Amino acid sequence: MAEIAVRLPESGVPPSPAGAFWAAFKENRGAVIGLAVVVFIALLAIFAEWVAPYAPNEQFRDAVKAPPVWADGGSWRFLLGTDSLGRDMLSRLIFGARISLFIGLSVMSVSFVIGVLLGLASASLGNVVDVVVTRLMDLIMAVPSLVLAILVVAVLGPSLTNTIVAVTIVYLPRYVRLVRASALAELGKDYVIAAKVAGVRGWRLMFTTVLPNCLAPLIVQAALGVSDAILEAAALGFLGLGAQPPIAEWGTMLADAREFIRSNPWLVTLPGLAILITVVSINLAGDGLRDALDPKMRRS
Repeated sequence: MAEIAVRLPESGVPPSPAGAFWAAFKENRGAVIGLAVVVFIALLAIFAEWVAPYAPNEQFRDAVKAPPVWADGGSWRFLLGTDSLGRDMLSRLIFGARISLFIGLSVMSVSFVIGVLLGLASASLGNVVDVVVTRLMDLIMAVPSLVLAILVVAVLGPSLTNTIVAVTIVYLPRYVRLVRASALAELGKDYVIAAKVAGVRGWRLMFTTVLPNCLAPLIVQAALGVSDAILEAAALGFLGLGAQPPIAEWGTMLADAREFIRSNPWLVTLPGLAILITVVSINLAGDGLRDALDPKMRRS
């Protein structure tokens, strides 16, 4: 017989669902490391006022473009140096984490809710609604994501709020198509037929019976969607169409520092590393989440 993926504890009592999930999740060391880094970055963002040594827009005219502490001329006063306006890079990176995570979580939350509603409607309200919704999603997906985001921001105007709107529109089809496919697969199963026989109909059937069995892939997509939204928002910020100065957003920081890439390379390297570490950590945690939620992916 094949080995059981999650072993019973020595007491012989089956583990709780949360315990079984964590046991499967922690088998992936990369996912655990990624989760730890994401939690650390999130804590920095939440407590930025107390963690950051200075305000993000505070200027020090006596230390413009000061090098980081490990470079020649650096000092412990500014651990990561200052930018072209004399603002502390460490403080701006910490406050930038708050903006980037806020964008990622906002895009994921709005896309998740609207995607669930449209996906369930497409699967349950007949062919006309299904064709309209799917063709609209196909139209959105037919345009390259960055081009579509630029188009939306160009129409609405560059701002943090419009960045969230643009990135939400770009990534909405992922959730709609995933919910629709999962719901259609569940509608023909015996437990759904039994619920219909018992008198469950309409949206109650979709939300209380079908949707709970579609959540596993949705949760994984939502986790990975946060990192995609952060990258998209950083790209818009780099092009000057995202969060506007003096907001400390990583993409905007890259745009402000690109002219100093040779003379003061840390001004570009540090925001880039912040984006890289955050996105890779979220993706690692998302991979572990996928493995833990899918019994077929669990290691023996």
